[in-house]
Amino acid sequence: MVTPDLSVALGPLRLKNPVLTASGTFGYGLEFTPFLDLAELGGIVVKGLSPRPRRGNPPDRIFETPSGMLNAIGLQNVGVDAFISDKLPALGKYDTAVVANVFGETVAEYVEVCAKLDAAPGVAAIELNVSCPNVEAGGIAFGSDPVLLEKVTRACRDASRLPLFVKLSPNVTDIRVTARAAEGGGADAISLVNTYVGMAVDVERRRPVLHNVSGGLSGPAIRPLAVWATWQVSRAVKIPLVGMGGILTARDALEFILAGASAVQIGTANFIHPDAAVRVARGLAAYLSEHGIASVRELVGTLKTGREKAR
Repeated sequence: MVTPDLSVALGPLRLKNPVLTASGTFGYGLEFTPFLDLAELGGIVVKGLSPRPRRGNPPDRIFETPSGMLNAIGLQNVGVDAFISDKLPALGKYDTAVVANVFGETVAEYVEVCAKLDAAPGVAAIELNVSCPNVEAGGIAFGSDPVLLEKVTRACRDASRLPLFVKLSPNVTDIRVTARAAEGGGADAISLVNTYVGMAVDVERRRPVLHNVSGGLSGPAIRPLAVWATWQVSRAVKIPLVGMGGILTARDALEFILAGASAVQIGTANFIHPDAAVRVARGLAAYLSEHGIASVRELVGTLKTGREKAR
């Protein structure tokens, strides 16, 4: 039996398999080494990095929902300098791509972090979290304004030679518009989707469960929405896509791949099974073998909707 080829390309970045871990759900990768071999993953996307350390929001910050979870962690992180000096060297021991997730409150903060990562050995790519509010624009999220999104993408593209992904928020009127803005700004790939905004209420106290009032909804509850967004964006841009949103199994991942994603990220599932991403990668290999498919790339965007002739 021929071993299936799981390798994929996200612009200039080559991955040995299409399974990565999602930012904010896998720490800096090192925390999970007791539970899995990082080398079995195509890559890991570390916690979002800011110019300086952030403490995040006070508790309560996480709440379990039907088939999902709400989180309002508040982008707690050690800061880009500590990541480069304390985390990145240890990650270099593992044969997997390290993708640094980046956020800021101004374009200048995004650029500052990207420039530092560009000079750091061992970073394979940068992923921009554009769901953050731009304090210079009255608090509007970078990802909800196509003009602002293209501007921050272009600034980061100019600041770094590394492959650049843009992680889109689904909390917009038409995600195809923001996807085109990211592509226009020079993104090499698009990650989608980030969490949906949600809220939970404690009916006894008549107060929000989360200290922050609202939080990001993730997990299997959002998977059909995320697959739909992936399919829409796949028809709107020419650059590769990384799909995510409630993936627990290889078959879940295949939904995104068939809908047009070249790779996937595993997020909430990491809280259920610390080795969830490895299980998905192994499951994809098994699926290809069972169906006599030589390469996972043969499946990307092959969804049959019955509308193909009308395009």
